[in-house]
Amino acid sequence: MSSSSSLPAKPPPPPRPKTRGSYNCGRCGQPKKGHVCNLPSPAAADGAAPPSPSPSSSAGDTRLRRALSFDDAPAPSSPEKKPRPDHDFAGRTMELGGRAVPVDLVVEVLRRLGPRGVLDAAAVSRAWRDCADRVWRVAEELRLRPAAAGLLGALLPRCAALSRLVLHMESAVDATMLSCLAFSCSSLETLEITMADKAINNMTGEELSRLVSEKRSLSVLKIGGCSNLGFLNLSSSSLSVLWLSDLCSLSESVISCPNMSELSLCFTQQSTECTDLVSLMDGLGRSCPNLRNLHISSIQLSNEAVSALEGANLRGLCMLSLILGSKMTDAAVASIVRSCASLELLDLSGSSISNSGVGMICKAFPHTLSRLLLALCPNITTCGIQAATAQLPLLQLMDCGMSLRSNLQNEKQGAYFGEINGRIRLCPKLPTLKKQPMRQKLIIKHDNLKKLSLWGCSAIDALYVKCPELIDLNLNTCTNLHPERLLLQCPNLKNVHAFGCQDMLIGAIKNQVLNEFAAAEPHLPCKRLADGSKRVQLSQFPQEQLPEDKIWIGFKRSECIVHLDS
Repeated sequence: MSSSSSLPAKPPPPPRPKTRGSYNCGRCGQPKKGHVCNLPSPAAADGAAPPSPSPSSSAGDTRLRRALSFDDAPAPSSPEKKPRPDHDFAGRTMELGGRAVPVDLVVEVLRRLGPRGVLDAAAVSRAWRDCADRVWRVAEELRLRPAAAGLLGALLPRCAALSRLVLHMESAVDATMLSCLAFSCSSLETLEITMADKAINNMTGEELSRLVSEKRSLSVLKIGGCSNLGFLNLSSSSLSVLWLSDLCSLSESVISCPNMSELSLCFTQQSTECTDLVSLMDGLGRSCPNLRNLHISSIQLSNEAVSALEGANLRGLCMLSLILGSKMTDAAVASIVRSCASLELLDLSGSSISNSGVGMICKAFPHTLSRLLLALCPNITTCGIQAATAQLPLLQLMDCGMSLRSNLQNEKQGAYFGEINGRIRLCPKLPTLKKQPMRQKLIIKHDNLKKLSLWGCSAIDALYVKCPELIDLNLNTCTNLHPERLLLQCPNLKNVHAFGCQDMLIGAIKNQVLNEFAAAEPHLPCKRLADGSKRVQLSQFPQEQLPEDKIWIGFKRSECIVHLDS
């Protein structure tokens, strides 16, 4: 017998210790994933086996799971499911490219990525996933363009500190997405939803009411594409700002928000729109007594609706915008004057008020009104505009676009609805148009006016503007304005919009606002000779020689920009 055979056999290696727990619950035997067990822990001395799963044990759980349940549920029993606190990352490092990098540095880099980049980083490894989870936990603002509700269902439950959410939807807004919003982000304060061109908002009035009631911390809500609501019945003590656009034919309009300070309701311009604005205005005084800013855009605005606003007794209004109401006349202005004490902004664009209504506005708010917008008001002439600039010393913004139009253009073209920054968009033609004189001269002198919009005022053929603080002038489509009858004395002018103007007028504008020697004042006496030329006389006293850097201060080129696009 060989010596090797006499040696004892080696014992088998000990079994590998168990490093992971069981996949089933130790109490009821159900799978741990997504399971919260409510059974008591078995006694140590009992020694009984854990109860087997049975229909009675599952039926005893009163918490019914929902398809998208993102509310505050107890943490799972397995330790690996618990989120790791932020202080556990202090001083930790992770290996990147063979080098140890602090985890805090990686988290700061991930915070500068977009949501898609953070999701991709989380798929690299467990260390990257931990860093990504930390980014989601501390995120306070999130801007997304979700193509489906699945992205929201995956992200929002991780964002425990989220307070502002901005969504530009490229897919339909449905009940699934609203469930994601309702069951997550318990500290959400601001929610904005805008729709892409082909996206559809299927939100109903009942779903909107449920969302507002469940999000008790929500203070700012802005939603676009609300054409399928059907009715409004909102009640919230925290909501302070509400913007709803594309509303159509609301059968009921009840907004009970005592702390609301700003309300914007934009209705569609369809002929089938039949919302009762009289009852809506009448209820605002009782349900929203602290309202300060009110904006309503509707073709159903009339004198009766504005009179109901007078009965609401909203004396604290500072900004009032009632646009596209062609049925509003000077009687509506009288109701506004009686109901509002100190307006700072008044927008009656698209109404049928006249110069008399402008006069009432000037007498009622001479010490508070700073922004007046009277675009698409065909019954206003240059007399009313000049009276407004003369009697409102605090005026900083004046918009009277398409209010001064020539008769020929009124018959051939529809109305435009423009903005103070020069952009123009189409809107339906107004039903009542007053015949304007073909040639009107407009003189505006004001010490505080900063923005003046005369877009589409084709009836103006002469314009003189002397406003030392003016920085923005809109002359888009002023087709009948003569270049030789234009005079701009605005040394601080920064932007001039001249889209659709004649080439000679554009040249005259550039000559006045872009002349590099226009800012220089002549320091030597001069006189005009018999032949019409000027001769500069020599000074009788020696002038002090200025340094070179000071000599060129008066000849610095103007920074004004002439915009020729729409």
